[in-house]
Amino acid sequence: MYKPRVLLTDPLHPDAQARLSQWAEVERIPDGLVREGSDDFLRTAMARVQGLVVRRLLPPDLFDRPHTLRCVMRQGVGLDFIPVPRATANGIPVGNTPAVNANAVAEYVFAALLAHARQLAAFDQRVRAGDWGVRAQAGARTFELRGRTLGVIGFGAIGQRIAAIAHQGFDMPVAVCTGTPGKVPPCFTALPLEALFAASDFVVVACPLTPQTRGMVDARVLAHARPGAVLVNVGRGPVVREDDLAQALADQQLGGAVLDVFETQPLPDDSTLRRHPRVLLTPHLAGITQEAERAMGVLAVDTLAAVLLRGERPPNIVNPEVFGQPARASD
Repeated sequence: MYKPRVLLTDPLHPDAQARLSQWAEVERIPDGLVREGSDDFLRTAMARVQGLVVRRLLPPDLFDRPHTLRCVMRQGVGLDFIPVPRATANGIPVGNTPAVNANAVAEYVFAALLAHARQLAAFDQRVRAGDWGVRAQAGARTFELRGRTLGVIGFGAIGQRIAAIAHQGFDMPVAVCTGTPGKVPPCFTALPLEALFAASDFVVVACPLTPQTRGMVDARVLAHARPGAVLVNVGRGPVVREDDLAQALADQQLGGAVLDVFETQPLPDDSTLRRHPRVLLTPHLAGITQEAERAMGVLAVDTLAAVLLRGERPPNIVNPEVFGQPARASD
């Protein structure tokens, strides 16, 4: 029985791996390869694999060489890891796994908001140092989420889930900035970017990285922020200009920031954000939970099976126009 060969850039959830192994020959980029070695391995592999599951940045020229690829899957939502226009030009379908990690990201957002509102890290540090009396400061230093306005930039599956939890779970007014304001339900308020910052106690960046959103949250926009507001970025790092963010924090224009993504990843050692006491940093893990990992892996595998085994056109293929053109396998 013919089995297509599928290359994984990184491990899958065990359930997804077992599912894939039932119908495909599976290989992985070897552990320990640095960026150049990984890119070279990928370029060589393109001539022998039919499927590719992506969780790291691909070289921009990867699809411009002879290949046997018939489908590329992004395990996740953001497509900035993949040169989609080049894949489309070469007749390669590209898919992602939208919505399945939306709840994981949304729960991270509220963990971050609550950690800031209740100053958990600061009080933990004082208790460990033996300062039980710090509890006397709780009334002055902490606050509740209920009634405070949450601004959400981006209204895809993640933005919608964040807004729903805020509205239904915490009784927070919600403002939304999106390119499709007509889709915002009447229980939320659609606002342009500057007005959203002016109206919000918390602002969550949950939009994808596009030419239009790159650098969108800059000094000009941050100048409109409500004093003491907290910025949370679970979208993409380059949407926010980090130098401008650091200055807004230094000027007390913002009360704090929670950052899961960065302009450069990993976050450089010399970043001023590392040393700022009102900034909480995590390593791009908002969408990573046991449940989300399994759901993303299974959807990636099932989409590959639909394309490679059954010749279907799944709805989560982001460049469906390729199905109307012949694949350029080795020209």
